[in-house]
Amino acid sequence: MTNRTLILATWLAAAPAVAQDAPADPSTRLIAAIDAKGTHYSELAKQIWSFAEVGYQEVRSSALLATELETAGFKVTRGVVGIPTAFVAEFGSGKPVIGILGEFDALPGLSQDATPLQKAIVANAAGHGCGHNLFGVGSAAAAIAVKDWMTANRITGTLRYYGTPAEEGGAGKVYMVRDGLFKDVDAVVAWHPGDGNDVNGTSSLANITGKFRFRGVSAHAAGAPERGRSALDGVEAMDVMVNMLREHVPQDTRIHYVITNGGRAPNVVPDFAEVYYYARQNDMKILDDVWDRIMKAAQGAALGTGTTVDFEITGSVYPILLNETLAKVMYKRLQQVGGVKYSAEEEAFAKTLQQSLGAQAKAIESAWTIAPWEFGGSSSASTDVADVSWNVPTVQLGAATWVPGTAAHSWQAVAASGMSIGAKGMMVAAKTIALTTADLFVSPATITAAKTEMDQRRGKDFVYRTRLGDRKPALDYRK
Repeated sequence: MTNRTLILATWLAAAPAVAQDAPADPSTRLIAAIDAKGTHYSELAKQIWSFAEVGYQEVRSSALLATELETAGFKVTRGVVGIPTAFVAEFGSGKPVIGILGEFDALPGLSQDATPLQKAIVANAAGHGCGHNLFGVGSAAAAIAVKDWMTANRITGTLRYYGTPAEEGGAGKVYMVRDGLFKDVDAVVAWHPGDGNDVNGTSSLANITGKFRFRGVSAHAAGAPERGRSALDGVEAMDVMVNMLREHVPQDTRIHYVITNGGRAPNVVPDFAEVYYYARQNDMKILDDVWDRIMKAAQGAALGTGTTVDFEITGSVYPILLNETLAKVMYKRLQQVGGVKYSAEEEAFAKTLQQSLGAQAKAIESAWTIAPWEFGGSSSASTDVADVSWNVPTVQLGAATWVPGTAAHSWQAVAASGMSIGAKGMMVAAKTIALTTADLFVSPATITAAKTEMDQRRGKDFVYRTRLGDRKPALDYRK
């Protein structure tokens, strides 16, 4: 029996009930290693929470994580694929190559203090409404624990942490996939903050995002209106036509927009206006057709208002390609780790915050349970993790970092992400990722099965292409 096989046999035979009698069990050591640094990781997550840097502007957040991994013994390459805040941290060599994903971007306009009542720290500033401050640190904690376990047990292979910026609409991972950073990876492990503990057995919606910029002729809106051609009229005409389009697209299509620039003063006909669109669908072919119709609405609006329009694509992602082989491995480990337990103070925080959730509030006890196994179907969210999943077998879990019933992209999510409830959920994720990653290092058969499943789900003629083409990352899309 080889050393690797012996490690696997010992590990798979272990159970939490006998962990005290098996001090050499890698599961026990990995969990203990993460717990030993729990306070440190909570402090790191709170620092990134306080930075609240939006996509492609996560200078301090990226640097903090890269330095943490470098100090732990990883070789770090910063500024990959032309993105200053993207990096790769690597340990080891050879096969298998297992990747762990980390995110760290915040969302505009969601500033919120770590309190159960709505209170912005700085009005209209950014906030971590999707918990990516926890995402980046939790994944780093797992990577460091696995690296130390590999060293102690002479486990061969390559461990990589991918520091991936601008998940929120900037498609940072898509550029990393397109430029070959995942081409030799055998499996990828990830997670996402949420209000419960589960393994992500649902797909997501593909999306395309972009900015439509209308240009017209300025004039005095009262003194010489006939000389003006309003760029804002172009935006509003486009919005009306797209809203009519909603009746004539598949029911599960999502289209949303914000007017990011509508002019400066009512008495000046705007010569520039901009609208920012997202469109989502679980079928990429349908989404492409919907987006082409949105483009035609923009062109028609410009023609009808005597303006011109140009377009910048800012992001495009696939729907997640599920992998049941990896999901079963991760679900077993999540069950072993268990959920979150609140202190009396945390329970009081949760109950106060839940008053703002109304009918959406859930039983607080759900934070410390594991959701039943489910596999299949689709959620209404979108993520650039999906593009990774079409190229490498990928699995991710959700951990209860938020008060049960909390929706992502809300002030309630920001509040919990900045205090101990978020940190406890992050630790559940870190431990589950560490155990799952270690499982993959000692189980070549699991990796082979996961790759076979991915190939079957993609289809034999699949060729990965992104609508982003060869364009450079939209580094200023949040400016």
